[in-house]
Amino acid sequence: MEPGGACRRGPTGHDRARCLEGAPRPSPPDTLRGVELVDGVLAGDRRSVARAISMVEDGAPELPELSAGLFAHTGRAYTIGLTGSPGVGKSTIAGELVRVAREGGRSVAVLAIDPTSPLSGGALLGDRLRMQTHATDPGVFIRSMATRGHLGGMALAAPEAIRILDAAGNDLVVVETVGVGQAEVDVAAATDTTLVVVSPGWGDAIQVAKAGILEIADVFVVNKSDREGAEAAVRDLEQMLRMGPELDWTPPVVATNATGSDGIGLLWQAIEGHRAHLETSGKLERTRRERLVREVETRALESMRANVRGGLERDAGLAEDLLSRRIDPYRAASILEERVAGA
Repeated sequence: MEPGGACRRGPTGHDRARCLEGAPRPSPPDTLRGVELVDGVLAGDRRSVARAISMVEDGAPELPELSAGLFAHTGRAYTIGLTGSPGVGKSTIAGELVRVAREGGRSVAVLAIDPTSPLSGGALLGDRLRMQTHATDPGVFIRSMATRGHLGGMALAAPEAIRILDAAGNDLVVVETVGVGQAEVDVAAATDTTLVVVSPGWGDAIQVAKAGILEIADVFVVNKSDREGAEAAVRDLEQMLRMGPELDWTPPVVATNATGSDGIGLLWQAIEGHRAHLETSGKLERTRRERLVREVETRALESMRANVRGGLERDAGLAEDLLSRRIDPYRAASILEERVAGA
């Protein structure tokens, strides 16, 4: 039997891990790429999963081959996005969600979307350090990720990394972003349930509204609820929601104090409630389909943009014609379109 074959035909998560019991686990060398990693990822081998995500970070040329081998085995994991300003306690909440999920027997992966270091190109590892209580749990995989060479940046890299964690058999994937910029909002919105975390005295309701967070939030979390101003923050959010358009799902506002596990049970209930709403309404399938279509569109556009940019760089005469006003931008664009189409 080929490595991991039984698991690919069977269930995911811990059930798949049990079906591999007694079978040798792959231990690929660092030189493995593309299709050679597929069996290791599908078997849940942590080193293979880490190597595959590194390929995503680097925009490795073998990514299409890797994707082709894994894509048919994805779509099973439920994904939760966590976004909010730095310091509101997102990592602590992520750790608590991992705890609750593990108590329920679910395998969990946490993908911490970190800023890229301008010097090393690496990701900050603070999130992994803050979740050390789960570090020895074989049912938990925690990884920080930056983007160094991926065409399209994090908006395209994150879905690829999520699919790798999905294919590895994780029942739940938690995606944490570092802040509330547009890139982070886009990543968090590419999950099934998006949690927006604020803290008492947040005072930046206008900035939150501008960032589009009200539109992407499925659950609001007011963390550090033991601090002064927590009740006011809950009221402000509830009022903003009441003033907004009528929705088929009104995001609940949950107060938590993650360091003491207060309110985590209610938060989990809110997440499960949103999941039930998505499944019964058929919206889960529709939104996943829409995300895939948008990803394909973005990927194709990025590829075309790169081809056009390359055409401009190779044809110095075209740029000179533009500068000398011998042709106008519309004509130059048509020339490049014809070249790309004929390539």
